[in-house]
Amino acid sequence: MSDATTISDELADRAESQDLLTLGVEEEYLLVHATEPHAVEAVEDVFDQIPDAIRESVQHEFQRSQIEVASPPQLALPALHEAMRGLRGGVAEAAERAGVRLIAIGSAPAPGEPARTTDKPRYDRMRERFGNLSPGQGMNGMHVHVSVPDPETGVQVLNFLRPWLPVLQAATANSPLSDGQDTGYASWRSMMWERWPTVGPTPYLHSHQQYLELVEALEATGAMLDEGMLYWYARLSASYPTVEIRMGDVCPTLDDAMLLAALTRGLVSSFVRKVGDGLRAPDVPQPLLAAAHWRAAHDGLEGDNIDPVTQRVRPAWALMDELYELAKPELDRHGDLDTVDELVARLREHGTGAARQRAVFAARGSVDDVVNWLAATTRGRTSP
Repeated sequence: MSDATTISDELADRAESQDLLTLGVEEEYLLVHATEPHAVEAVEDVFDQIPDAIRESVQHEFQRSQIEVASPPQLALPALHEAMRGLRGGVAEAAERAGVRLIAIGSAPAPGEPARTTDKPRYDRMRERFGNLSPGQGMNGMHVHVSVPDPETGVQVLNFLRPWLPVLQAATANSPLSDGQDTGYASWRSMMWERWPTVGPTPYLHSHQQYLELVEALEATGAMLDEGMLYWYARLSASYPTVEIRMGDVCPTLDDAMLLAALTRGLVSSFVRKVGDGLRAPDVPQPLLAAAHWRAAHDGLEGDNIDPVTQRVRPAWALMDELYELAKPELDRHGDLDTVDELVARLREHGTGAARQRAVFAARGSVDDVVNWLAATTRGRTSP
């Protein structure tokens, strides 16, 4: 996250006085050719066009065909929406001035040359240590940060989140195409991302001390360079007093992103209360969680998933409905309920980003049409 995401003392005081949790979002995007569907290594050209007003909230990503934005933390969902609208629009306009396009997609849908690593010492060390684990044109995710009172509470919240993250992952699915063909997966990015050694479900943790010991041990093994490479699907932020949920594809529309952010905060807030009441999360077996995440990547919300508690296959939307009911009281308390009701109805009607991409692709079998639709959708210029 950029410096723009630092929580001010004033905001922290307001959150504490109202017993509310702050919320922040990071999004990664793909840069594509102005008239063709393949990705382009244009990040430096785009950076040259970024307005000063948002520059501190825009960052390089691992590959030269990617760019990232990070919102300031917010209490109100409309304020977060406005901040992200400014960032999406500002970076999209900068891309256009640089002669390329910005699209919110999990991974590149069209054939093209693999993108080179961004010229940054840390990325150079990652490439030297881990080799070509990201051989494509860019993998783009969405990360949601929610404040927690302290790291010990945060660790217990991570335990409660474990069974629900596959449902959120299914809702973000937005990368069904690769090399101009349907992969059969709603989130192909998820499958490619799993090449990295520390990617996977968060283990069940008994304390913050155990969390720190695991981080230290993983660094010692060489499986990661530093804590920033702890790619569990949910983790404690290394820099901020938040839990970071990071297993999802970047969403095609800002409304999709706001829905997932609000639901995430609703869950985290619910679990903070459970931790405060002395409750413990169920210790769902790691293999079942891995299976549920695979099913989320394969089916999205349009198929089935695994209920890790009952260990039964169920419709993904049935699990989504349960997640909503669990989060509902905290959605209401944070003032998000009416907005989330509307956005859930839209998602149910129009489907995930993967479903929408497939609908566009099915019309004429053209990946160009998909990229054109995404370029407009990322800017909010199309209907769902």
